[in-house]
Amino acid sequence: MPYLQLDVNDHYSVESKRLLAAKMSETYARMMSVDVRRISVAIRELGPGSVWRIAEESGEPVPVALMMLDIRRGRPPELRMELAKALCSLCIEILGLRQDRLNVEFTQHSGDEMYHPALGGYSPEWEPGQR
Repeated sequence: MPYLQLDVNDHYSVESKRLLAAKMSETYARMMSVDVRRISVAIRELGPGSVWRIAEESGEPVPVALMMLDIRRGRPPELRMELAKALCSLCIEILGLRQDRLNVEFTQHSGDEMYHPALGGYSPEWEPGQR
């Protein structure tokens, strides 16, 4: 944890996915003040016609992308929004995703719900004064 998961309808080069994973990890670590080694990024290429949303009332479903961010509980809404915007910008820049067809959802966890054997066990608790 944190686990950053992006579900997409297309397929991308390994180089593009590696670049996106690196940039997302660096951005997350900097903005959320966490050890970059704790971050995992999944880019799930589900294939054409796999992720949909009705973008307009009475409209037809359109292909979209969805980013799920499992993060530490207690992060302020303003910081989560800042993070979401930054990560969306990277997806738009690197993969060419459309801003109007990209959603972000957060799932918040306490430190004892994040286990890292290589980093000594549970994640340290986040202090509300930290950024």
